[in-house]
Amino acid sequence: MSKPVTLNDVYKARRIVSKYLPRTPLVKSPILSKRLGFEAHVKCENLQPIGAFKVRGGVYLISKLSEEEKHRGVITASTGNHGQSIAYAASLFDAKAIIAVPKNSNPNKVEAIKNFGAHVEFRGSDFDEARLWVEKEAKRKGYRYIHSANEPLLIAGVGTLYLEIMEDLPDVEAILVPIGGGSGAAAACIVAKSINPEVKIIGVQAEKAPAVYLSWKNKKFTETKSAETFADGLATRVPFKLTLDIINKHIDDIVLVSDDEMKKAVLTLLETTHQLAEGAGAASTAAAFKLRKKLQGKKVALVLTGGNLTLQNLQSIFKNTYVA
Repeated sequence: MSKPVTLNDVYKARRIVSKYLPRTPLVKSPILSKRLGFEAHVKCENLQPIGAFKVRGGVYLISKLSEEEKHRGVITASTGNHGQSIAYAASLFDAKAIIAVPKNSNPNKVEAIKNFGAHVEFRGSDFDEARLWVEKEAKRKGYRYIHSANEPLLIAGVGTLYLEIMEDLPDVEAILVPIGGGSGAAAACIVAKSINPEVKIIGVQAEKAPAVYLSWKNKKFTETKSAETFADGLATRVPFKLTLDIINKHIDDIVLVSDDEMKKAVLTLLETTHQLAEGAGAASTAAAFKLRKKLQGKKVALVLTGGNLTLQNLQSIFKNTYVA
């Protein structure tokens, strides 16, 4: 059983992560703040080299592998951003990488994974089917299996973004963070609560992919039959033990948002901050509008976790989404 991830682990991770990745801006938007009724600060992880926050965890984890593990190869499953993270980090540290993705994956994310030099396998109709194939293949071939959430090193690396938030906005009162596999929310809980226990951590899941929300609410590990949301970064049917345990212990609330609410938030972020968010990246802003009465007058960080939205999806959102 792995040791709990601590704030000290995150500081250790930053020594490495900061050598390879930029510190992303925390942008205060006066227009968005006015619409919400509170001081809204957007953490722009869409500006990372892969366009998403997960690269922080990938860089730290791959950096800690032995030469033998890197030569033998790593394998993981992903809907896109985690796969890009591992592929990018593998290219930095000269590691062989195999990434399994669902058959209907975002083509831009798949192309990016290939461009970083990783081998792509199309397996299953969703993330969890791809994950099950990877787990078998890792045992069969002897690869170093990298779970997308149950990895302390990933969580420690991702935690560096919350160090930045706490340093740039020391009096932040709430942090809204999307939840797919849960590494981001778990990292937010560890870092923010360790520095200031009064900070509220609010997780956000898609209405059509609520496995973590249901598990947290019912205090019982709960899988869902499907995860049919356009926000591929949130499309998981199964919660994961390591991140769920941290979330259950520390998170203050989890809210659900619809695909329509996330699509509206994509347009709102584009208009008010000039930042492009994918569905998962816009989830925190979608939740902010749901919670604006509760958050009135507060200082709030909204984590824009990624910006890897296809042009086709963006065109569809412009065409079919009404924003009042």
